[in-house]
Amino acid sequence: MTVTDARSTNRFRLGLMFAITSAFAFGLSGPLAKSLMEAGWTPTAAVTARLAGGALAMAVFASLAKPGWFREALEHRRTIIAYGVVPVAGAQFCYYNAVSHLSVGVALLLEYTAPILVVGWLWARTRRRPGNLTLAGVAIAITGITLVLDVFSGAHINSTGVLWGLAAAVCAACYFMMSEKASSDGTGLSPITLAAAGLIVGAVAVAALGVSGVMPMRFSTENAAVAGLTLPWFVPVIALAVIPTAIAYTLGIMGVARLRPRFASLVGLSEVLFAVLAAWALLGEAITVTQTIGGAVVLLGLALARQGDRTEQVAQANWPDVPPVQPPAGQPISRS
Repeated sequence: MTVTDARSTNRFRLGLMFAITSAFAFGLSGPLAKSLMEAGWTPTAAVTARLAGGALAMAVFASLAKPGWFREALEHRRTIIAYGVVPVAGAQFCYYNAVSHLSVGVALLLEYTAPILVVGWLWARTRRRPGNLTLAGVAIAITGITLVLDVFSGAHINSTGVLWGLAAAVCAACYFMMSEKASSDGTGLSPITLAAAGLIVGAVAVAALGVSGVMPMRFSTENAAVAGLTLPWFVPVIALAVIPTAIAYTLGIMGVARLRPRFASLVGLSEVLFAVLAAWALLGEAITVTQTIGGAVVLLGLALARQGDRTEQVAQANWPDVPPVQPPAGQPISRS
């Protein structure tokens, strides 16, 4: 193995570790937010507290780890604003509107079609068709998510909810595409800056929806039930702000910066698996045999997609897109 190959492998492993840890952290958001909503919070209030608390935590961390982050954010303000409005605030707003018209399983399934959108966008932009293994991996992973979410059990569908769900998928796809703008080598926009400033913009955007009356926003100081324990309301709020928000977004951006957005979006599907496990551990929700099979199917899809990515990288290395070398004048062109 050459030095370049070793660096590429280490970069992939580190990116995969960041992406999976981020998915695990994101997966805790549902059970923690649900505990608040069962205590009387509206979804908009829970999301506002989540993003605002995450923004505060990230601002403190960024100030210690990267003192010049605010100046850097101003230099990249267009990217920051777009990131905060679309992937952060937009995904939350569209998903909760989808849930108001659809069953939760169907809404989540629609949102997690994001990898298909990422693959399609990259295909259209580069005009380079993904390999058969990659396409098969995407299809199998989405099928597995269908089983994990058990969308065929008591599902109800209407066109308005489907449109909101697809809009959430677009926002989620933008998360993976825009997170690639962060640099993992310190030469471009820092992941810490993107996460901190993006969360600030997102918190302001979601709070504006609640204050303006577009979405109902009601807070509560009632105790919340988490993992069979009755806790003060601020405990799940702090946990929601730090783990599935500040930590999840930062590690997610760092992961996408090291992985291709296409494969990173597929790894993001593991968030659903972690969410199901978190709901079982924290809320006591049972895991069915169908969901267990679905989890195995998702992992199979991810393995195929990764193998497809590696095959395409080898093909690109062996067949570079450069014009053939012209022979000197007077020499015939070899046909061999």
